[in-house]
Amino acid sequence: MVRPKPLRTAAAALLVLLSFFAARGIAQAPAPPSSNSSPSQAAAAASPAAEMPEASPIPFMPEMVPDASGTGTTMARAVESFSELTLKGSQLHPVEPLHGSREQTPEYTRELWQLRWRPNDPIDLWVILPRGVKNPPVVLYLYSFPSETDRFRSDAFCKRVVHGGAAAVGFVSAFTGHRTDYHPMRMNLVNQMPEALATTVHDVHLILDYLESRKDLDMSRAGIFGQGSGASIAILSASVDPRLKALDLLDPWGDWPEWFASTPMLAEDARAKFLKPDFQKALEPLEPLRTLPLLASQKLRIQFADEAAPKQATDRIAAAAPAQAQVVRYESSRQMYEKNSGGALFAWIATQLGAHPAPPQSNPVPPSQTATAAAAPAKSTP
Repeated sequence: MVRPKPLRTAAAALLVLLSFFAARGIAQAPAPPSSNSSPSQAAAAASPAAEMPEASPIPFMPEMVPDASGTGTTMARAVESFSELTLKGSQLHPVEPLHGSREQTPEYTRELWQLRWRPNDPIDLWVILPRGVKNPPVVLYLYSFPSETDRFRSDAFCKRVVHGGAAAVGFVSAFTGHRTDYHPMRMNLVNQMPEALATTVHDVHLILDYLESRKDLDMSRAGIFGQGSGASIAILSASVDPRLKALDLLDPWGDWPEWFASTPMLAEDARAKFLKPDFQKALEPLEPLRTLPLLASQKLRIQFADEAAPKQATDRIAAAAPAQAQVVRYESSRQMYEKNSGGALFAWIATQLGAHPAPPQSNPVPPSQTATAAAAPAKSTP
């Protein structure tokens, strides 16, 4: 058993059951705020309740295929390699992005898009652009399991994250948040870690492809801010995608045998199955200790603040960092928050990417009162 468990609503549980019986479903708008955030997540986000109106759900029919018996159906899945960090061996086919909503405030423009390149795994992507900055650099934000996307709907968070002049792009990992809706409830990022890590690394590559296609971002200056499992995925992604020029990593997971042996996220009676040779073997190509030394050309900062993280694992991660990396250790999550409050946590990576805040506006545009939701085509499937 994994502790804490991913959030579930009764509606999401019903959707999973119905989808396995070829019933109808929807692609959800972002979930409500989580109450299960870790101390370091709370310090990283530190934002009030979301203030952006939710977009209307986009109709989505789960894609079903015949099962092995030929007498029933099962959820369709993509051909994808979970042992390869690049897209080699995978067949992922992006479809036209669906626009969910757009909102303007004096400080930023916030958009919600739905991206999809594998069946039954729509990805909510939040794009937050600083107002008054043409073609800004971009930072991907990937927080740790079991976080949701609620922080990207917060006005206070969005103001802080674009204050330095870089655009912010937020999403969640596979088997996390809304991306669990088309999986059985027992599946989550930890117990499906080989698949979850590999598929999210593939997602990072394809999200960067989408951002390049927009033509309103400077993709020669792209970076990623990752926390926990998101920091591990950032390390793996940057080792194979040179478009990521800067990485800011908060409490990265890694050293998988030690992490699974010591992490407080697992109940003691469930720990043994994750230490079995076959599970650990599947994680070997996805070991941050192996790929972190490859990041010698990127701007790199690694911060440790989670008191509950396995110390031996964090020590090995710090030791594996390339020579140019800045390694920062805090005594506690509280100390990290005190030193990085008010948006200071996000300033380092914006500076590394050469971002500049927008000049003050003499006649700022008032914030829009409602988000503009795009109507889905009558018979389209995302």
